[in-house]
Amino acid sequence: MWVYLTILFAVVAVVVQVVWMRRHRRLGQLVGRLRREKETIEAALHDQRGEADHRQSALFDSMVEGVLIVDARNRILMVNASFRRLFNLDGDVTGKSIMETLRLHELQELVERLPAVGRITEFELQTLLPRSQTLQVNAVGLTGAAGRGSAMLVFHDVSRIKQLENMRKDFVANVSHELRTPLSMIKGYVETLLDGAKESPEITAKFLKTIENHADRLTFLIEDLLTISSLESGQVTMNMQPLELAPLVERVLDELRDRASSRSIGVVADITPDLTVTVDGGRIQQVLFNLIDNGIKYGRAGGRIVVAARATGQGAVEVSVADDGPGIPAEAAERVFERFYRVDKARSREQGGTGLGLAIVKHIVQAHGGEVWVDSTPGKGAIFFFTLKPGSLVA
Repeated sequence: MWVYLTILFAVVAVVVQVVWMRRHRRLGQLVGRLRREKETIEAALHDQRGEADHRQSALFDSMVEGVLIVDARNRILMVNASFRRLFNLDGDVTGKSIMETLRLHELQELVERLPAVGRITEFELQTLLPRSQTLQVNAVGLTGAAGRGSAMLVFHDVSRIKQLENMRKDFVANVSHELRTPLSMIKGYVETLLDGAKESPEITAKFLKTIENHADRLTFLIEDLLTISSLESGQVTMNMQPLELAPLVERVLDELRDRASSRSIGVVADITPDLTVTVDGGRIQQVLFNLIDNGIKYGRAGGRIVVAARATGQGAVEVSVADDGPGIPAEAAERVFERFYRVDKARSREQGGTGLGLAIVKHIVQAHGGEVWVDSTPGKGAIFFFTLKPGSLVA
């Protein structure tokens, strides 16, 4: 009996051991599979985190605004590509202070003031290096355990907006001045006539002539304002046609010869024969009229104006109007094509100019795809050039 029980226990023990070994092996396999799945999941999560970090970094660097993040000690934690471009930064600036990196006391003071107020908006920062620019800064303190004491600053370049705003203010001021002067003169002469001067036919005729001249000045100013407004807005449609340049120049000279004769100025043309271009004849005639009339007004009395044109090697046409007047200072050469800019304000108003002639020239030439510039040496006259883009030349 004991023998059978012993054998039975032995068999049971063997069976239990076999079952346990099988289960242990299966458990090992399961643990191994779980470990491999865990490693796969961790790798996937790591890849996803890396991809998310890459996307976040790409988004950060694609922002138009410059972004600066500093820690509680005002040390740089992070900057984006736009911020680097705004301040022309090279290399790693992480861990450096604002003063060490940018040398801007105003920005340092803004960051130091931020913890007390929490947020600062529309702060204007003027920089001279790497270039003159106006930056609008919005700053906010970061909260939370990870970001406590740190701050984020967003920089937006508003230089162009400021420039346009200043141009608008200057334009309004100049137009107001140009309108006020002739209107005051007209009003003054009319009041004088009404007070009794009209009883004298000689005085009446003289005053009415003066009133007519100032009325004409207002008319020219308004016409020029409308012209330059249309050109700048792109609302003018150019009527491009093939035209011979020499006859076009001669028509303008015929209009201005009497005016040139009144100052004993000779006007001659030196145009390459059979030079034909595709242009808006009326607009190019206006360009020539303004440039030649400018030479007559400001050139030397008894002097000479030469209108020349030639085909360049690039297939374009270069036209020039040269006078032998007092010339233009170097600092004014870049500005003479601005609206209402005058080298000699007193003489310009005496000559009756609107201050818009050269600005109109610039816009018409640019509408043809060309360029305009002036070459001048003080005391030796000035030469105004304009070109018609390659492809405008027909023959």
